[in-house]
Amino acid sequence: MPEIEEAEKESENPAEMTLVGHLSELRQRIVWSVAALIVGTLAAYFYIDELMRFVTAPAGKLYFMAPAEGFFAYLKLAVFAGFLIALPIILWQLWLFIAPALTGKEKKWALIMVPGSTILFFTGVAFAYLFVWPSAVKFFLGFGSESLQPMLSLGQYLSFLISFILPFGVIFNLPLALLVLAKIGIISSKFLAKQRRVMIVVAFIIGGIITPTPDIFSQTMMAIPILVLYEASIWAVRILLGK
Repeated sequence: MPEIEEAEKESENPAEMTLVGHLSELRQRIVWSVAALIVGTLAAYFYIDELMRFVTAPAGKLYFMAPAEGFFAYLKLAVFAGFLIALPIILWQLWLFIAPALTGKEKKWALIMVPGSTILFFTGVAFAYLFVWPSAVKFFLGFGSESLQPMLSLGQYLSFLISFILPFGVIFNLPLALLVLAKIGIISSKFLAKQRRVMIVVAFIIGGIITPTPDIFSQTMMAIPILVLYEASIWAVRILLGK
């Protein structure tokens, strides 16, 4: 019978079945992540006016230059806020997908890293918006004059804001990444301490690459947190791991 023949073929190819099972599991995790993003976006859109007032406060009055720009700007903000809301769920789905392949010790470390990376990411985004972004807006608008008045587009403002603060969330995970490298024996606190001068150069290079503008102000605003986090990583490796 065809059912028996199909079962016999499946039993002869367990590796293929394992691959199919992994793909099915991956699809399930992606579906849950997308669903979380949609729910987060809808929840954010319910408070979109309050969110818009909050994110545009540092710039003051903004304009939209095309009929649909206002709508797409609101939608962009809702999706971005929805992503932030859904991020813990997305990371949890990622953890559920990779957990079966980890050992017991690796799972313990992962259970620390997943919430830790989430907290550090949100800390970086909050730090960028609350402390760096207002100074950045003031700096850029300071180039205006009597003959040159700034007229900020709402859509461009939001795009610039998102591209400005997201890298801070990634960079704030630097201590966690260095802890992992130290745990597996690649680096130590002594090694990190010897690389301080090199890290100063690297921090400004990273600031120049991932910030949306090539000006020295944005690079410096990115480089300073990197150097502070690097120094904190040295102490974390030394105290937590004894290396």
